[in-house]
Amino acid sequence: MDDDTATRRPTGSGFGRVLVAVYALFALAATGRSILQITEYFDRAPLAYVLSALAAVIYIVATIALARGDRTSVRVARVTITTELIGVLVVGLWSLLDSSAFPDKTVWSHFGQGYGFVPLVLPVVGLWWLRRTGAAPAD
Repeated sequence: MDDDTATRRPTGSGFGRVLVAVYALFALAATGRSILQITEYFDRAPLAYVLSALAAVIYIVATIALARGDRTSVRVARVTITTELIGVLVVGLWSLLDSSAFPDKTVWSHFGQGYGFVPLVLPVVGLWWLRRTGAAPAD
């Protein structure tokens, strides 16, 4: 392995950059939507909109961790993206069982249906990518 390959960040390749861009887009979209939901509609479904804001924070942390790509950041990305997947599954199931708790679609409710189900697929792809690229290179 040459020195260039040994020091390359996992997200430095084409697909890694696309993954970071998608996470950044979701961070912006989820943040904007959760701000609107909390400021305008909070009284209708406070828990749903707090969970929406939590999703936005998770997307922001995942974006930063993936973009940095060092060993610690890769660990943070794995934990964050695993938490994201669990959140999508739990909130998605919850929203199907009790739709009154989610009067407006949030990023994770209905398994991300309002976002084209990308919130359900994105953490699976993110975890696959992190596993495929392996641990971050030695610092």
